[in-house]
Amino acid sequence: MDATYAAELADLDTIGQAALAASGEVTALELLDAAITRTEAARGLNAVITDLFERGREQAAALDRSGSLRTGAAGPLAGVPFLLKDLGASLAGAPEAMGSRALRSHVATQTAWIVERYLAADLVVFGKTNTPEWGNHCTTEPSLFGRTANPWSPDITPGGSSGGSASAVAAGIVPAASGGDGTGSIRVPAACCGLVGLKPRRARTSFAPSGHLLEGLAVEHALTRTVRDSAALLDAVAGSAPGDPYNAPPPAQPFVTAAGQPPPPQRILIATHSPFPAPPTDPRVAAAVENAGRALESIGHQVEPGAPGFDTDAVANAIAVLHNVSNVQLYNVAKSHLGRDPYEDEFEPSSWVMMREGFTTTGVDYADAIDTIHAQTRQFVAGMGAHDVLLVPTLLAPPPHYGVLDQPRGTTRAFFDVEFAHTGWTTMGNVTGWAAISLPLAITEDGLPIGVQLMAPDETVLLQLASQLEQAIPWAQRRPREWLGTPPS
Repeated sequence: MDATYAAELADLDTIGQAALAASGEVTALELLDAAITRTEAARGLNAVITDLFERGREQAAALDRSGSLRTGAAGPLAGVPFLLKDLGASLAGAPEAMGSRALRSHVATQTAWIVERYLAADLVVFGKTNTPEWGNHCTTEPSLFGRTANPWSPDITPGGSSGGSASAVAAGIVPAASGGDGTGSIRVPAACCGLVGLKPRRARTSFAPSGHLLEGLAVEHALTRTVRDSAALLDAVAGSAPGDPYNAPPPAQPFVTAAGQPPPPQRILIATHSPFPAPPTDPRVAAAVENAGRALESIGHQVEPGAPGFDTDAVANAIAVLHNVSNVQLYNVAKSHLGRDPYEDEFEPSSWVMMREGFTTTGVDYADAIDTIHAQTRQFVAGMGAHDVLLVPTLLAPPPHYGVLDQPRGTTRAFFDVEFAHTGWTTMGNVTGWAAISLPLAITEDGLPIGVQLMAPDETVLLQLASQLEQAIPWAQRRPREWLGTPPS
């Protein structure tokens, strides 16, 4: 594939690439070859850790032979190359290490429900992206595969746990890639890499064939460069698998349709501070949030200062307990795979702290943590009063350096105290089950992205507000230094 043409294709988002394929101007195989060319050119980023090139070529060639792209039988995303996060997006027969040395030779035996939906949408899967072990960290630097570089700067983390996907999308390898979010693992990488990162509401997507993860805190979706791509991908994967324990009510209309329509005037609470103990919010981040508030106000929304209160100590303790038990699950997965007890040095030090505490967590501890999550959700929602949306920072400062958000702190609670001192509000999107979206609404004087976050009970209004902000404070022409598309004019 000619590198110049591969770069030109990188400039298009998912819907743009699919439209090009539907017009007959390019084939699915040509789109894939261009993405593979960009993947090879970006090996230094260490974003893609598993190549599935031949699998992708077979899928793309079959799609081209079927003729469905040009007849309109394929969907709005058909033929576009796509990458899967190596956690929560299993593909039968493909390696699945989940960032863990203990699972370095593990191969998935089942395909996740959400991946089946991606494939049903005719997205062409050709690789898997780097992730920290078990999604435990808001940075992507696992000892198994090594750190993933941020295309904006070699000195800062791309975030985590969907950092490999975020790096690949930010650099232009692909226009979108899958992600998952348990305490901010889509939104934090989006903020670090200048992307759109939507965490859907609880149960919008299914974890089948697995059970729900972290008692419903975690949810799957994607990293994108445009709001319309996020909406279209959500349309492709929204729904419940048979037997799911609960489900989200279906939207009144497709998300991509709704995203193009203005919402009724919204009552928005705005806060720049963190609800958890933390240093003061960086003035540049606070200014970005305030600028977003002014933009929304100018569009016709009501923006007022304030934020819901809740017991931050209780939430932090509950999050720690749920992660301790989750990491014992990782231990058991590794034990089953290895056919023996895993060794401590086969896990990250911070994961081992969680496992060690998880081994002594009682059923009562776990039940109390779940009760706490529900009680604090009710307190949070009551604190919103008559307001519809919460506007807050994604990160409380510009993207941090490596070696900050993955270190053991002696206890799981101490680990999360450090994380929450950087992320602030993100975990409350998971605790409440609300939808939350991070938008790249600002950039620092030295060229680092700043994310601003909106939270609401449902995705539709967030996508509508995000589309309005995409027009009011456009980010489409901002490119990182490691951009694989055509140079900005």
